[in-house]
Amino acid sequence: MTTLKDRPHTALLVVDVQNGVVAEAHERDGVVANIASLVESARQASVPVIWVQHADEGLAHGSDEWQIVDELRPGDAEPLIEKRYGDSFEDTDLERVLSSLGVGRLVVSGAQTDACIRSTLHGAIVRGYDAMLVSDAHTTDDHSEWGAPPPDKVIAHTNLYWSYQSAPGRTGGTVATTDVDFAATP
Repeated sequence: MTTLKDRPHTALLVVDVQNGVVAEAHERDGVVANIASLVESARQASVPVIWVQHADEGLAHGSDEWQIVDELRPGDAEPLIEKRYGDSFEDTDLERVLSSLGVGRLVVSGAQTDACIRSTLHGAIVRGYDAMLVSDAHTTDDHSEWGAPPPDKVIAHTNLYWSYQSAPGRTGGTVATTDVDFAATP
């Protein structure tokens, strides 16, 4: 249903699953395993996997913390988008890459739920993409000492409100890892 013309394809977006981002993340190992499963399913269905990697003052480009976790390995031909802002589209070539692949529908996974995942989901839908969040393939740290809810509540709330997200000609929604069927996507 995307509003982007001539964009019938789907891509899996893996956002910021980096050592320094997910080291202390809620249910880290399970989420990373779910993302690994999604990556394998996408590859088997010839669905593009797009990797996003954040860098800033606290996450230095090239450092060990900046590296994607050992359990996940981008393929040589899979695009890697480097970003400096929460929204993976902001000041990156993500839109150009997706356009060149004819992608109008995103399946989103990664970290952190209350920052880069939310920003990227909203960035996608306002730019005309359909954006599906994989409900058990995103995570965040515990920021409750600064007044945020505990991470399980942040994740649950994001899943709740994104499951009803839509815009004219665009859809959002959530889906569990086991229910993602890349072979059935348009």
